[in-house]
Amino acid sequence: MELNRDWILAAAVTALAAAPTAMAQSDAERIRILEEQLQQQQQMLQQMQAELQRLKAAGVSADAVTVPVEDLHEPVAVASAPKELDAETVLGFDIYGFVMADAIYDFNRVDPDWNDTLRVSTIPTTEGLYGEDGEFIFSVRQSRLGFKGDWDTDAGKVTALFEWELFGTGGDAGQTTPRLRHAWGTWKNFGMGQYWSNFMDADVFPNTIDYWGPTGMVFYRNKQARYTFPMGDNEFAVSLEDPSTALTVGKFRDDCTSDPNCDSLIGDVFQAKNDVPDLVARYRSNNDWGHWQLAGIARKLGFERTDTGDTDSEFGWGLNASSVVKINDLDRLKLQVVYGEGIGNYMNDGGIDIAPKNAELADNRAEVVPLLGIVAYYDHYWNERWSTSVGWSTTRLDTTDGQAFDEFETGQIAQINLLHYPTDGVLVGGELIWGEREEVDGVSVDDLRVQMSLKVNFPR
Repeated sequence: MELNRDWILAAAVTALAAAPTAMAQSDAERIRILEEQLQQQQQMLQQMQAELQRLKAAGVSADAVTVPVEDLHEPVAVASAPKELDAETVLGFDIYGFVMADAIYDFNRVDPDWNDTLRVSTIPTTEGLYGEDGEFIFSVRQSRLGFKGDWDTDAGKVTALFEWELFGTGGDAGQTTPRLRHAWGTWKNFGMGQYWSNFMDADVFPNTIDYWGPTGMVFYRNKQARYTFPMGDNEFAVSLEDPSTALTVGKFRDDCTSDPNCDSLIGDVFQAKNDVPDLVARYRSNNDWGHWQLAGIARKLGFERTDTGDTDSEFGWGLNASSVVKINDLDRLKLQVVYGEGIGNYMNDGGIDIAPKNAELADNRAEVVPLLGIVAYYDHYWNERWSTSVGWSTTRLDTTDGQAFDEFETGQIAQINLLHYPTDGVLVGGELIWGEREEVDGVSVDDLRVQMSLKVNFPR
């Protein structure tokens, strides 16, 4: 019995001595197994996040993507995975833009504030007005920076867009002053802010490198409130837009230049008076071959005399029909015809809404100016690295008797280019541009220029 007790005591002592080592080995093994499982789950989540990002980029809604529970292996991962995936798919934010540098040779001369683009209304009809023919220009004013985001909420999807460029206008014409392009927010189908006018079809703009582009195109970023009715692949949208009126004082300007006592008439006798927003409706049909779009606008074009307080208004209206036709996987035919009365403010160049009916200063009457705009361009891709865009556009005004003899009446522009894309996000190429301006008295002058540009996008 004494021997058995000694063996039992010895075995107990040995067991107690070995227990910490065994426990340490057991804990280490469990930790190793848990770490391997955690690594496997992290790898799986990364793969699923990458796949969801790919689907999102392809236009697949995150709501349509389902994650099988059995693929997550562990019950703990099932509870934690949706939060991480939701952060990637529900919230999106991008900083984007490009640096663009232009080298231009102008065989004629245009208004120096606009010399880095061929805006045909700035071509002078007086020889030597801006100096001798021939000018070389470097420009970076097309460079752009933007921010955009979208996220899902319990109350519906929200988006925001904030975009600037360096092409100053108005008092900043000719400068690289940042200029607001878009400040646009949406909630569900309602949007408000500054964005492309609902009267416009932005897809008609051709693949050209001159900044201003087709003179006869409806091209206007306007402050507005818009509601879009989704109709499957198609859409119908209605908007109330800022009614800013393009008003000319016409021949009153000429009368004042010969009378030193009436200089103030130029800016003080007549001015725009806008008390009703423009109403715009647009329908767009998207098809396998491309799309077609029809937009209509109704406007109250008011004006007033600041010396007498007299006011009056005219009714403006317009129809804009446009289409982009897919010739093949890459090539596009871009067409637009717009006609109306008092829609010049929405045109890319040369438009006037209302003008004096005649040259009688005592006559308070003005009338809307009819306008026709045409765009026809073809974007051709020789392959994935080379493209050419060729086309023509015109704006034609039916001017009034009260307009000045040197005011804009007709403009047209034609372009052809060869562009190269050496790698993703980079464009380099050249363009030949011709433009012509004709005035009310029939005098016309044209201009020819050559432009070479380098454009680098970020991100690629």
